[in-house]
Order: sequence, then structure tokens, then C-alpha cells
Amino acid sequence: MRLHHLEVTGFGPFADRVRIDFDTLSAAGLFLLSGPTGAGKSSVLDAVCFALYGDVPGDRATAKRLRSDHAGDDVTPRVVLEATLSGRRFRIDRSPAWTRPKKRGTGTTTEQARVVISERRPAPDGTDLWHPLSTRLDETGHLVTRLVGMTLPQFCQVALLPQGRFQAFLRARSEERHALLQQVFQTERFDRVERWLRDRRVELRRSSEAHQTAVADLVSRISEVGSVHAPDDWSQHPGVLTAWVDELAAATSQAAAAHAVRVEAAVAGEAAAARAAQAGTELAGLRATHAAARQAAAALEAEHDDHVVRTQQADAAQRAIGVRPLHDVAVTAHAAEQRAEQDLHGARAELSGLLDEGDLDDQRVAEHLRATTRTLTDLARVRPLRQQAVALTAELTDLTAARDDTRTALEQLAVRADELPARLAELTPQLESATRARDRVSSLRSELEVVESRIAAASTAERLATELAAAEHALREATATRLEAREVLVTIRELRLDGMAAEIAGKLAVGACCPVCGSADHPSPASPAPGAPDEAAERDARRAVDDLEAVVEAHAQQVRGLSAQQAAAVAEAGAGLADLRAARAGVAAALEESAEEAAAADALAARCTALGEQIASLAGERDTLAAAAARQDTEAAVLGSRVEILHEQVRAALPGDADPDTDLDDLADRLRAIEALATRCLDASAALVRAHGDAERAEDAAHRAAADAGFATAAEAASAWLRPDDLTALQARLAQHDREVARVDEQLADPDLRRAAEAEPPDLERLAHELHRARDEASSTRAEEARLHERRRRLDGLARDVESALDAWLPVRDDLDRVADLAAMVEGKHPDNRLQMRLSAYVLAHRLGQVVDAANLRLSTMSDQRYSLVHTGRRGAGETRGGLSLLVRDDWTGDSRDPATLSGGETFVVSLALALGLADVITDEAGGADLDTLFVDEGFGSLDADTLEDVMDTLDTLRDGGRVVGVVSHVPELQTRIPTQLRVHRGRHGSRVSLRTS
Repeated sequence: MRLHHLEVTGFGPFADRVRIDFDTLSAAGLFLLSGPTGAGKSSVLDAVCFALYGDVPGDRATAKRLRSDHAGDDVTPRVVLEATLSGRRFRIDRSPAWTRPKKRGTGTTTEQARVVISERRPAPDGTDLWHPLSTRLDETGHLVTRLVGMTLPQFCQVALLPQGRFQAFLRARSEERHALLQQVFQTERFDRVERWLRDRRVELRRSSEAHQTAVADLVSRISEVGSVHAPDDWSQHPGVLTAWVDELAAATSQAAAAHAVRVEAAVAGEAAAARAAQAGTELAGLRATHAAARQAAAALEAEHDDHVVRTQQADAAQRAIGVRPLHDVAVTAHAAEQRAEQDLHGARAELSGLLDEGDLDDQRVAEHLRATTRTLTDLARVRPLRQQAVALTAELTDLTAARDDTRTALEQLAVRADELPARLAELTPQLESATRARDRVSSLRSELEVVESRIAAASTAERLATELAAAEHALREATATRLEAREVLVTIRELRLDGMAAEIAGKLAVGACCPVCGSADHPSPASPAPGAPDEAAERDARRAVDDLEAVVEAHAQQVRGLSAQQAAAVAEAGAGLADLRAARAGVAAALEESAEEAAAADALAARCTALGEQIASLAGERDTLAAAAARQDTEAAVLGSRVEILHEQVRAALPGDADPDTDLDDLADRLRAIEALATRCLDASAALVRAHGDAERAEDAAHRAAADAGFATAAEAASAWLRPDDLTALQARLAQHDREVARVDEQLADPDLRRAAEAEPPDLERLAHELHRARDEASSTRAEEARLHERRRRLDGLARDVESALDAWLPVRDDLDRVADLAAMVEGKHPDNRLQMRLSAYVLAHRLGQVVDAANLRLSTMSDQRYSLVHTGRRGAGETRGGLSLLVRDDWTGDSRDPATLSGGETFVVSLALALGLADVITDEAGGADLDTLFVDEGFGSLDADTLEDVMDTLDTLRDGGRVVGVVSHVPELQTRIPTQLRVHRGRHGSRVSLRTS
């Protein structure tokens, strides 16, 4: 890989477009990238990494702030790199994601990251054209990684050697060194192997424990079924379980066969006892049947007389069935006649009491009914007239009260209307004065703001005058100091020029040619005068002058700025601070007075407006009330006339003896009660006549039916009658008696029953006890046999389950033992792993050994054959794992020591050698990637002159084969040793670059 051109815009500290021509820098083979701290030297390397991989190295990648803070809001951050990758010329144009203001409206929007990678190819006309290859971020990343042959971490360790980080790597613990080497050499697959073995071990342990738990559950169940204890060592030797279960099954089978004989004997005894008990039960039943028949015969003989009476009663009830309905009709007719007579007497008594009149006959009742009907008709005609008169009277009362209220309100309005004009005349002058004060407030406020701004300007002018005097004094002192420093620098240069021969002589080496005359002999080299300045003294003096130049310029800029600010402030003030403050006090007092007066303007205006509206409203209300009073007088006169007419009509419609003010509802209720009682009397009289005729006819029919049925009277027939259910029950009882007599006679004549009665009675209790005992014995023997068969069946099933569980468990346990041993080995925890080294550390230890071998090739030269790195597999102090420890061997003393004991310069040299060794190994690991451009970052300031010379010689060797080496440093001595330089200059508005060649 070789860099050609780099263009940076709005990226890092570079606000404006910056172009870097690497072809010009590469012509010298070695160039210096220098500049003050914070100028942006590392940002140049970040731009190269971002163009290639779309990311920046180190901790800056986590900040996600690639766009320059100095760039304008509309400037797009952009990096364009031209480079040769794998022999092909490419141009990569990248922009990071950034936030810009919206083109329309307010707020911001996010621009996504973009990339365009193009390849330069020859055109048919002989020119070279750029052909775009991809605009996708992922596709471009894969293409660049394949062309460069490295990932971003590898590239940052090979092409960009960060010395500060390698010093930390040199002194790091094994765990920290492990993380960095794993990132560079991409050995995560070995970590994945460790994790897989660890996860597999956990998985197999859980599975084995689950299988063992299942087997333990089966063993517990077998112990419960067989009522025996399991072997104590079955968890260590699971094979004993099979034999144990087989022995239990065989023992159970033998016990079941022996018990079968006892079951047959018990069953035979149970059958014999059952036959004996059945025969005794049958004999006892026959004897009981014969005894019951004899008892039933005696009972039937005792009931003979009652049976004859019941037979006669049933015959009489059968004959009375046709007579009873007619008798009931006659009884009902006589009861209806009595009720009709009672109703008639009650109705006549109530009517007599209401009319206050003696005995009433039907004729007198009919006369009262006709008179009452006529009176009710007259009341119906008078009622609407009475109701209308009452409603009009109430309306007249309300209208009179409203007329009185209207006259009272009219009098009150007249009083209020006389008061309001005087009040309005008092408020009008006050409102005019407040309005004029409000107009003055606006102008006074504007005047006060102007005075306040002038006072602020006058105060600023006084403050700036003091600051300007101090700045001018500081400028004079800085100018004097710079003059003195310049004089010192001139003096040092003159003294150095005078002693230049001695300085050149001090650099002569035995056998080397003189740079002045070219001779290899140095018979009388000059010696420096006492106290003569050297190159370092001149460099320090020159640095002091440069620093003072910047200080003087800063003070001058401050004086110019303060002078301009003071002039502007004085012009804005226009007067002295005391005069302005007095003017502000006068304006403020006038403003306060006017504001206080103007504050009442709105309230006064509102009150005047309200009074005017009230005057107009009162006039309208007074006219309205006067019209309403006149209308109410007319309506009251009309209503009084109508009420009097209605009262005359009611008096004319009522009977002559009735009071005109009587309550018509009470009178109507009394008349309707008389009408209802009279109607009831007439109806009850007619009903009594009809009930008397019905009773006489029903009684004649009942007497005739009783004579035909053989009864003397209908009442006699009714007393002999029975309800149908009772008659049916009586007939059924008579039939049951006849059947029972026949059954008892038949049983007493049965010969089997006679023989059973003559036989000896059986002992049923003894037979039942013997049967129960035989059944219990047979049941227990059969239960024991079933229990043995069930135990054998369960043992057979559990044996199969144990065999299946062992088949599933034993392979898992074997796998667990193997995986646990292997996992412990790769984790460095196995006794056979003497170095306690992880698998990934073992692989990285091999890589680290290669890095150490490559580093020692350069470290020997840079340390004057003194130091070399040693890779050891032993654990360092306080470390739990080994394999990645480093020591530094001092070949002058033969001792090895910890890198932390090295001095600052020694640490830099060893770290640089380690970085270069790692770069060589990674280059080989990446397939011999062609890296024509290499950058070495800071760290040279800690070296002495001789060591720096050795390091520079080593860097010169890196240029072999056309490689370009860029040294990133701000050490002044390197600026004199490396003529080709890329300088980065920082400024208030962003950084810029300049190119310097010899």
C-alpha cells in the first residue's frame, strides 16, 4: 500500500479544505509530520484510517465526533484518499454521519455516512479515468480489507505505530497483553473453543444430574415396591442396579408360586361353608313362612265381624251415588235464598240511614233513585262554571299583585335616574387627565431605555480604559523582554560561529573524514572555549525568541481590540457617567408619576361607560314599566267583570235550597252514594224472588230420587254417601281380605311347609360365622397373591425403566468426564497443564515469541547490543495465568528484569522495537502484504543523541525496498535531521498544513 494524495475538509481540526501530497513526501523516503500539541498531527493519520476503513483508531473512535467544530454549518465533512492497493490505483471518497440545519424550517437533520470508491483505469484515448466500483459502506469495507490484506486493528499496529500504547503493552500484565494480541491476530476462535467446551461441560453436567436424578427416583420406587434398601454404591457403580432388580423379581415370583397353593385351599373351604349356610337359610325361611301363615289365619278370623260391617257400608254408599248430587243442589239453593234476603235487608238499612227515613219499600226506593239522577245531571252542568270562576279569581289576584310591584319599581327607577348624570359629570375630567398621562408613559419609557444604554456604554468605557492601560503596560514589558531575548540569541550565534571549528572537531570520529577539508587525519582538532554555547543553547534561545514573538503578538492584538472597544463605548455614551445617571433619575421619577396616574385610566373609562349605559337603560326600563302598569289596570277590570258574570250563572243553575258556595264535589259524592244504594236495593229484591223459586224446585227433585234408591229422605242418602276415593279404597280392602283368606288356606295346606315346621331349627348364627371366616381367609389369600403379582409386574416395568435410564445416563456421564478433562486442560486448570496456560494464551504465546524474535533483530542495533526481549511462559507477580510474560535481558550484566525497571528512553527504544517486530509478524501473517507507507508516532523526545542516532538508523533501514517512513513528532532536533517535513499549524479558526522539502 502506498499513499499518493489526501484531501480533508471539515474533519477533525481542519475546518477548510486541506491537501497533502504524499508523492512529494515519499520522494525522500523519510519525512517528518510535526506541529505543536493539539494542532492535528494524529488527525492526519485518523483521516487516512477513516478513508480506508470508515473508522478511526484508538479511543477517538468512541467519541463519534469526526466533524470539525470550526467548520461552517453547511460544510460537509469529507476525506478523499488516493492510494495504490495491491498494485491498483484507487480513490476513496468518504463522509461521516453528521448533523446539519434543516434547509426548510428550523431544527436539524442527520446526514448519513456515505462512500464512493473508484479505480483509475486507462481509457481508449490513452488517458486515465476514474471508474466507480461501489457506493455501499459494507461492500467498500470488505474490498479495502481484502486489498490491504489487514483489518483496521492490524493496520493500526503495522502502518501506524502508536508508541504510547506500546509502552503500555510492554509493561502490561498477561491478561491485558492477551486482549491486545487477540485483537491483532484475531484468535477469537480459540476463545470460542474454550467457551464451547465450558458451555458443553455445564450442559453435560446438567444433563448427567438430570439423568442421575431420574435413576435415583427409579431406585427409590424399587426400594418402596420391594421393601428393601438399595445398594449403597450404586451411584459410583450403576451396573449393580440391574442385578439387584433381577434378584427382587425372582424372589417375588417364588413367593407368588408358593402362595397359590394356599389360595386353592381357602377357596374350597369358602365354597363348602357357603353351601351349608345356604341350606340352613332355606330351612329357616320355610319354617318362618309356615308360622306367618298360622298367625295370618288367626288375624283374619278376628276381623270377620268388621268385614261384614264394611260390606254393608259399601252397598249403601253405592246406592247413594245418584241421590247425593240432587241433595247438594237443594242445599245450595236454600243458601243462595238466605244470602239474597240478607243483602236486601242490609242495603235498605244503609239507604235509610243515609236518607234519614224509616222503612223503605221498593216503590219508595225507586222514587229516591229518580230524584238523585236528576240532581246529579244539574251538578254536572254547574261544575265547569264554578271552576272557571275560581281560576279567573286567582288570575285576578296575581294580576293585582303584579300591578302593585310594577308601580313600586317605577318609583325606584325615577329616583335612580335623577342621581346618575351628576356622578358621570364628576368622572369625565378625571378620565381625560389619566388618558394624557398614559400617552406620556410610552415616550418616557423609550427615553429611559436610551439613557440606560448610554450609562452601560459609559461604564464599559471606564472598565475598558483600565484594562487598556494594563494591556499596554504588559505589551511594553513583553516587547522589552523579546528585545533582550533577541540580543541573547544574536550573542549566542556569534559565540557559536566563533567556536564552530571546535564544535565540528567535537563530532570527528577516528578514521572518519573531516566535513570541512575531507581529510581522515586530525592532527590538531580545535577545542571549545570555556562556556562556549553549543547547538542546544542556540536552539533553546531560538525557541525562547519564538515563544516571546507569540506573546508580543498576543498582547498587541489584545491592545488593539481593547482600544477599538473603548472608542465604540465612548461614542455610544456621548456624555459623562454622572450626567447620565442624573438624567436617568429625572426620567425615572417622571415615568413613575405618569405611570401611577395612567394606571387609573382604564378603571375610569370603564366606570364612565357603565354610567352612560345605566342612564340609557333606566330610561328604557321606565317606559317599559309605565306601559306595563297601564296594561295591567285594563286587564284587572276585564277579569273582575267576567268573575261576577260566572257567579250569577252558578247561582241560577243550583237548586233553590242549595247554598251557592257549597262544595259541589261533596254534594255529588253524597248523591252518587244514594244512587248506588237504591240500585243495590232494587237488584237484591229481584234476586230474592229468583232464589226462592230455585230452592223449592231443587228440594222436590232430591226427595223423589231418595225414595227411588230405598232411602227415607234425601238427607239419609247424603249421610250414607262416600267420596269416590273412599269408596274405591273400601272395596279394595274387602277384595284384599278375600284374597288373603285364600292365600293363608293354601299355605297351611302345603306339605313342604308342614315338613319344615316339624324339622329341627338350624343354627344360622354359627353357619354365618363359619362362612364369614372362610370368606375372610380366601379374600386375604387372594389379596396377597394379587399383591405379589402386582409387585412382580411393577418390578418388571421398573427394571425396564432402570435399564433405559442407565442407557441414557452412562454415555452422558462418560462424555462429561471427557469434556471436563478437556475443558480444564484448555482453561489451564488441569494438573497436566503445568504452566496453567489457556488454549488461546498458548496460541498467542507462539505469536508473541515470533514478535519477540523479530523485535530483537532491531533492538540489538538500537540498544548498542545491550538489550533483548525474552518471552517466558512463567506467571508474573500477582498473575493467575502464564504464557504471555515479557522480560528484558541486559546482555552487559547477563540479568533479566521486569520492563517496568527501564528508564524512559530505554522504554521507548524497547517499545519501538516491539512495535516494529509486531508489524513484521502481522505483515507475514497477512500474507506478506505490501506496505509501502509506514508512520511512527511520538516518543523521540526521551532519547539522548546517541540513542536517537541508532533509532534513526533503524528507521532508515525501514526504507529498504522503496518503503516510505513518516515520523510523527514535535521534537525540534528531528526538524534539523529530517529535511522533508509536513507541518501542521493550529489556529483560532482551524488547523492548516504546509509542505517543506530540502
